[in-house]
Amino acid sequence: MDTFEAIRTRRAIRAYDPTYRLEEAELTTLLHAARHAPSAFNIQHCRYVVVKDPALRAELRKVAWDQAQVTDASVLVVVCADMAAWKKDPARYFNGAPTEVQAQMAGMIRDYYLGREQVQRDETMRSAGLAAQTLMLAATARGYQTCPMDGFDYDAVGKLINLPHDHVVAMFVVIGRATQDALPRVGALPDAEVILTDRFPS
Repeated sequence: MDTFEAIRTRRAIRAYDPTYRLEEAELTTLLHAARHAPSAFNIQHCRYVVVKDPALRAELRKVAWDQAQVTDASVLVVVCADMAAWKKDPARYFNGAPTEVQAQMAGMIRDYYLGREQVQRDETMRSAGLAAQTLMLAATARGYQTCPMDGFDYDAVGKLINLPHDHVVAMFVVIGRATQDALPRVGALPDAEVILTDRFPS
């Protein structure tokens, strides 16, 4: 599918065929596509928890307002991010570059993030959002339907997936075969309100 067509046709779908299963190779292809999403300093904050255990998915559904897509979609991915990735041997994010480049970039990463907790969190969420959108567009391009989700108890989800203390849950992404079409798009704001030149009006 053309990139612009994938962007245009991607919709948040909530009704899925619970009998349909993605092939493992196809899921790997989609996750590898998501891993091409950009991250600041190439830190690769995102962690993708692919929930396959039906019992665990049932427990996650309970803390997600009983939304059926949590269990019915072929794939449930809990998109998480490592807020401490910046200090975990940062030179490794430049493996393959000259040694002096690795050392220089590790220093820049340390100087940028050290003592800036809000920046650390903001960067993880930006990375997670970019990765989730990339995952959904890749799935759309392959003919699947998706839904990004934040309607759940974040603390409860963290406990259920054994989230490390220095990580955050960003969102769920579900992927599968829809059993209902998306509703027509409505409520698009005018370009003049959302696309600005140079600055906001006074």
